[in-house]
Amino acid sequence: MLELLNDWILSLGVNENVAFYTTRAVAALAVVILSIAANFVAKRYVLSSLSYIIARTRSKWDDAVLRQRALDHLTHLAPALVIFVLAPFALEGMESTVAFIRNAAQIYMIIVLMLALDAVLNAAEEIYRTFEASKEIPIKGFIQVLKIVLYFLTIVLLISILLNKSPLFLLSGLGALAAVLMLVFRDSILGFVAGIQLAANRMVSVGDWIEMPRYGADGDVLEVALTTVKVQNWDKTITTIPTYALISESFKNWRGMSESGGRRIKRAVNIDMSSIRFCTEEMLGRFEKIQYIAAYIDTMKKELAEFNKAANVDHASLANGRRMTNIGTFRAYVRAYLLNHPMINKQMTFLVRQLPPTEYGLPIEIYVFSKDQVWANYEAIQADIFDHILAVVPEFDLRVFQNPGGSDFHKLVQATTAD
Repeated sequence: MLELLNDWILSLGVNENVAFYTTRAVAALAVVILSIAANFVAKRYVLSSLSYIIARTRSKWDDAVLRQRALDHLTHLAPALVIFVLAPFALEGMESTVAFIRNAAQIYMIIVLMLALDAVLNAAEEIYRTFEASKEIPIKGFIQVLKIVLYFLTIVLLISILLNKSPLFLLSGLGALAAVLMLVFRDSILGFVAGIQLAANRMVSVGDWIEMPRYGADGDVLEVALTTVKVQNWDKTITTIPTYALISESFKNWRGMSESGGRRIKRAVNIDMSSIRFCTEEMLGRFEKIQYIAAYIDTMKKELAEFNKAANVDHASLANGRRMTNIGTFRAYVRAYLLNHPMINKQMTFLVRQLPPTEYGLPIEIYVFSKDQVWANYEAIQADIFDHILAVVPEFDLRVFQNPGGSDFHKLVQATTAD
């Protein structure tokens, strides 16, 4: 074909050298036009047809591949393949130019394939995130490792083309650079190892609430990547933690609380010990009117009366025998109140107990679990409970311990002045 075109141009009386280059220029222009046509057909018809078919399939994986533009990248191979295949025919006799164009086309196709494979890896991660297992075993770190390998092999292939050397020749020389590569990719290697351990032991997953004070992290895990873990704190700031730090250092994961069905309420009320006393008949009469403990007081009165009678207790002193106290009755009330509270989980640990007395009084600790784990709701439930408990303390002739403040000293001065 080139010879016919060349002979026709020569028949016009054109110089042989000019005819040679004119023929090649026309052929090169034809190749360019064909490559543009190939690109048009690939995008307009092939890609559109595949997109149409994919949109009507029931499977979701092909939609992810389409969204990540993997097929769009592949359509760029069409013009490059046309140039790579036809360049030797169009530029016959111009070996150096053909070699340059074919090398450029190869480099272009390798980069396009790399971008397509990168998009496929992104699609694979997107598909995996639709499964429940992705919350416990994230694969973003593994995907990033595969991408690093992909980029590395791409660079090796590109260099081998530019140097006109075999890729195996280049790879064989990398042994000497192993120490340098280990230093350059130190964080990536440590992150990859840590990612495997995190996934295998299920130490942290996307959505977990973790605390790591050293890094100022206290919130939900957004992403577990190759070298970093992103945590969104409760103030909406983002903290990044080195992945390896989650293996080498300690952190608190609240996943157990989330999965247990309750959130712990652990708080104490300090009672002024000078207000603790045995219950009198008048006090018991008042306490019997409290619905939550009316049955408790009636049962205890009978039980104590029978015990004291059997023990022949001398009632001349309150220290003799067994008697009810206002602090014990208060504990029974708090327990009954919490048992009747609709937002307390009765299937989990349930304690109303005394702690050792301190200089701040006798602590009555409440150790229960709320049904609602949402932070704002949990705080509201806890506040409602202690609002009620603090308000009801005086009903049992008890006082909450509180260090004297300015108003207390003011009253003391006024009392002293009046005297």
